[in-house]
This record gives sequence, C-alpha cells and structure tokens, in this order.
Amino acid sequence: MAELHQAAAIGDLDQVLQLLKKQKCDPNQRDIDWSNKTPLHWAAAKGHTETVRMLSEHGARLGLRTVHGWTPAHFAAELGHLSVLRLLHSLHAPIDKKNYCGDKPVRLAEIYGHQDCVQFLKRAEQEAQAYSKMAAENGIALDESDEEWQEAHREAHTSIET
Repeated sequence: MAELHQAAAIGDLDQVLQLLKKQKCDPNQRDIDWSNKTPLHWAAAKGHTETVRMLSEHGARLGLRTVHGWTPAHFAAELGHLSVLRLLHSLHAPIDKKNYCGDKPVRLAEIYGHQDCVQFLKRAEQEAQAYSKMAAENGIALDESDEEWQEAHREAHTSIET
C-alpha cells in the first residue's frame, strides 16, 4: 500500500496534506494489491470525512472504481458512514452506480442495516439524477465515469461469452 493510501486509511490529515502539497503522490493512484482502491476509497471506507474532502480538493476523482466496481460511495454505504455519503453527494460524486454484481450503494446500506444511509441515499439518488440532467442540458461536465474500469469490465464479459 502506498504512503498516501496508508495516510488516507488512518485519517492522518497532516500526512495526507503534506504528501499532496509536495505532489509526491497521485491522489488517483490505484493500489493493485488491494483491488485497485485509491486513497479516496480508503478514506470513505474508514469514515474519514475530512480526508475525503481534502483528497477531493487535491484532484481525487470521485468516480473511480475498484476491480469489483465499487465507488467510494459503496464503501461508505456498506459501513454506514453517513457523513461521508453526504459529502460525496455534495461534491456530485456518483452515488448511484452499480458495482460488478449490480448493487448500488443504497443496496449495500440496506443489506448492512444502515437505515439512515438508506433514507439519505434514496433522496440523494433522485437529486443526483436531476443534477445530471441539468448538467447535461447546460454543458457541465461531470466526473462520473471510470474508463479503465469500464474497459476491464467489457473485456471480462467478452472473455466469458467466447
């Protein structure tokens, strides 16, 4: 695990900021030993809201996915980190994308009994869809896709079919 990933996972804001300011680490680096998690995935999974904010402010892409198609919102929903979900939503992160198994973050929150997250995500999904529509109409680009994951996902489906 890279230094920035470790700092994000433990929520060490000073270390994260120091690494980002020195431009010593890429905030979007995927950790191949941990299913392609980025520092943002780690911060969201551990519930470190301010670390999520800091990473975002320093260029962390909010829609990157792990090997299994999990976004930071999937990790926050699974573990019941409502404050992280609220922040991700306010930053227009994709909170309604399906993972490799077809589950959205709201489904993970349901499975693990995080009713506060379920209620929030149901409302947030509607708001996100309305915002996406407005953004498309006004030419506002949203960073919701992960081209690298989509290509790997396509390749996996192609190899299964052949």
